[in-house]
Amino acid sequence: MNIHDSGYKRLFSNKTIFRQLIESFVEEPWVQELDFTHATRIDKSFVAEHYKETESDIIYRVPLHRPNGKAIDVYFYVLIEFQSSVQRFMVVRVLHYISSLYLDHLNTYGVKETVHLPPVLPIVLYNGDERWTAPTSLDELIADYPPLGNYKPTFDYLKIAENEFSLGRLLGMRNLISALFIVEAYYNLSLLEELLLTLYDEEPDREAIYLFLNWLKQLALYGRIDEEQYGALTEVIRSKEEVKSMFLTAIEREKALMREEGREEG
Repeated sequence: MNIHDSGYKRLFSNKTIFRQLIESFVEEPWVQELDFTHATRIDKSFVAEHYKETESDIIYRVPLHRPNGKAIDVYFYVLIEFQSSVQRFMVVRVLHYISSLYLDHLNTYGVKETVHLPPVLPIVLYNGDERWTAPTSLDELIADYPPLGNYKPTFDYLKIAENEFSLGRLLGMRNLISALFIVEAYYNLSLLEELLLTLYDEEPDREAIYLFLNWLKQLALYGRIDEEQYGALTEVIRSKEEVKSMFLTAIEREKALMREEGREEG
């Protein structure tokens, strides 16, 4: 397992980071109806052994509340592509993984007990340097002749290529997933200082913050990002944490003093 694989696994195992990925980049109206508080990560992988050094998968099941009041589980299959070169027939691999997920679902819940297969959104998250040019539709890769009509297989996946988003758009999102994309696509932590300090103050999920900072540390240790920039950033955050700790200590002392004065007056 390489540094990106293990790091991304930990990051996207956090519900906050996963939720930000979906809400920021899946532009579908039904996303607003997803109940992320009850999201469940499926601890399985369908990546073929041959590709485990260059890709990894994360699977979530999230309830979606329909207009009729009933909930349905939506599955998100996120294939994280680490290799720098673009794979033209990626859609065939993704189709294989989704088919494997469905077969596993039938084995788990039973063929007779299953009326409908659950909806699965296949996502390819690409963090390489090259521009992603591979077709996202199976239809584009199948010969047109002879015409198969309705019998021609169809399948599409959602591509999220980190290097396709402008710095301005990512900075405007102001969340951890956009910070991750900035690190991967622009390799410059100095761009992130103000954003990370804001997130450090405002993000209620402290685990997500610490997971992200630990991921940055691993990138610095492996030479993926500049170690001096990382050191400067952590120093600023450490100073901010110390000031915050001193402030909270001062507040507690003030409260204790007020309680003591209250007892004396009583």
